[in-house]
Amino acid sequence: MRDIQELLDNVEKYKNALLQKRFQSKKNTVAYVLSDSHPRVLKWFVPGLRRNMEIEYSVLKKGLSDLSIPSPLEKDTENTVLVMSYIIGENICDNINDATKNFEDKQKSMHQLADWFFRFHRFFKTEEGFRIRGDATLRNFIMSRGKIWGVDFEESRMGRPCEDLATLCASLLSTTPMFTDEKFHLCHTFLDTYQKSATWTVEHISANISYALLERIQWRPQDEELLRNYATKIRTKGLQRARHNF
Repeated sequence: MRDIQELLDNVEKYKNALLQKRFQSKKNTVAYVLSDSHPRVLKWFVPGLRRNMEIEYSVLKKGLSDLSIPSPLEKDTENTVLVMSYIIGENICDNINDATKNFEDKQKSMHQLADWFFRFHRFFKTEEGFRIRGDATLRNFIMSRGKIWGVDFEESRMGRPCEDLATLCASLLSTTPMFTDEKFHLCHTFLDTYQKSATWTVEHISANISYALLERIQWRPQDEELLRNYATKIRTKGLQRARHNF
């Protein structure tokens, strides 16, 4: 993975940017900087993922009018850099997994997340089908100014809403603390809220959650046995019954 300082040191237009924070990213280099005293996010795509940059820019540009997402300020195609507004707030993954937070506040966050997904799917729905956000993990959401904001849309594609919902539930269940009663309750809150708003059918959610849990093994190999066990139980018994301990 390239370091953002390489971009700041060697590309003239970014030399006035002051690095504030590096973000974790599986594919690209992402950082929060101050550019002429303005807070910005620089997402530096590897050359082979130029198409991902185009996808993310398109989603941000189209969705900005109706969705809580960053503003796309510049698409630097020469250097494969996307410049975006910086959303100040708390990562939802940290919020949900914080034992000092009360359950009611976490439930409220789930209601807001469900509403965010509903609005995203409704906004991008066409006669051809749905656009899903992709990579719908808790870490790609921020609580700021009392609202949920979504970030990171390079994996957005045409698909089924249940794929996004299942990925979010798998992320919720499999982050530490894993597979607790509270986590299962929050999943149900999230899914119930979404389904009450949606005018379209959400099918095979348990099977999709099971698949999403198996996908997470590549990032959590140390938890493979536990992830496989719960994936099997959710697929065969359903989410409601799977919450009980083995």
